[in-house]
Amino acid sequence: MEWQVVTSAVIFLLVYAIIISEKIHRTIIALVGAVSVIILGIITQEQAIQAIDFNTIGLLTGMMIVVGITRRSGVFEYVAIRAAQYTKGDPLKIMVALCMITALASAFLDNVTTVLLLVPVTFSLCDELEINPIPFLIAEIISSNIGGTATLIGDPPNIMIGGGAGLGFMDFVTNLAPVVLIVFVVTIALLAIIFRKSLVVAPEKQQRIMVFNPADFIKDYTLLKKSLVVLALVIIGFILHQSLHLESATVALAGAALLMLLARDNEPEEVLLTVEWPTIFFFIGLFILVGSLEEVGIIESIARETLNLTHGNQTVTAMTILWMSAIASAFVDNIPFTATMIPLIKSMGQLSGMQLDPLWWSLALGACLGGNGTLIGASANLVVAGMSSRRGVVITFMQYLRYGFPLMLVSIVISTAYIYLRYLM
Repeated sequence: MEWQVVTSAVIFLLVYAIIISEKIHRTIIALVGAVSVIILGIITQEQAIQAIDFNTIGLLTGMMIVVGITRRSGVFEYVAIRAAQYTKGDPLKIMVALCMITALASAFLDNVTTVLLLVPVTFSLCDELEINPIPFLIAEIISSNIGGTATLIGDPPNIMIGGGAGLGFMDFVTNLAPVVLIVFVVTIALLAIIFRKSLVVAPEKQQRIMVFNPADFIKDYTLLKKSLVVLALVIIGFILHQSLHLESATVALAGAALLMLLARDNEPEEVLLTVEWPTIFFFIGLFILVGSLEEVGIIESIARETLNLTHGNQTVTAMTILWMSAIASAFVDNIPFTATMIPLIKSMGQLSGMQLDPLWWSLALGACLGGNGTLIGASANLVVAGMSSRRGVVITFMQYLRYGFPLMLVSIVISTAYIYLRYLM
């Protein structure tokens, strides 16, 4: 019915506008929108439940539990201090080392958790060196979003794409890790050139880093061993999950359950508090909202119009998705954008019969790397800015934009060449 189409579109656009404005918490408004489409009869409760991608929800929840327990051991702080000492206290080398740790951790954990763990250590190192922490923080933000792009579990858009498109852990590694590595190396080289003059300190200040004892940062050796074993098993599980005919959510939740069993000194209530429940319910609300758009035919209509504009040309379609995703994700949250694009790409495939792999990888690269464009482009950016401001170091929108947006454009140019040369020639 016509009124259902209009109402569904209006509710979705209102929710999106409020998310962008940040007047109401995004989880609250997403749930209000989801409940509204059910109450108004646009979709039934059963259809709403079917619209929720429980593989995405399970994967997020499982990894949040595993990381929440592991972080209590102090292993991440230990690694950061070790890396700083390996550089002999040279600020430029410390920045590069922290960026490498951030990117690698973001690929296998999630980028928000990674920056939450590394930012306090970064401030400690900068305090000892008596140096401005902003270059380090900006570099870590950018590295976290680049690293998270490489794997299925690194960034929420990838988790959603994996669930929606039926792509596995190794699909992401084999298709995205090569270009992510190139983007990371180029970006770090550019950051080193940009910040080299502000990352110089006297030798006696560099020596202060060497007096830290990394072992002091390990809070629980027993938990550390158990956590590392479970993390290793989870990563092996992700690598093998398709051949084992297991969903990625099953692997993550199995790891969470095993680590909760092994780390029995932690009460379940305490462990479950480490899960970012607002994020989980934000996803649930979004899935229902996008499900309502699918149900009334809006997604299919947009897909038809997009195909008409691109004349069904796969190269033009892939490049449009890549650049549109990057620019949009720089200014709006990439999670609701990705949630909208997944069914749209599916519809385009059904209508045109074109091969979808280049479109999925274009969406993943655009949505994840585009988050580096502005301070509001990704959750990790806002988390670092918030932690920094609480310590009296303010990263302004324009200050970040001066570095983040040009570097984001460089990464998308590299991604454009990669997508074209690997999939479209």
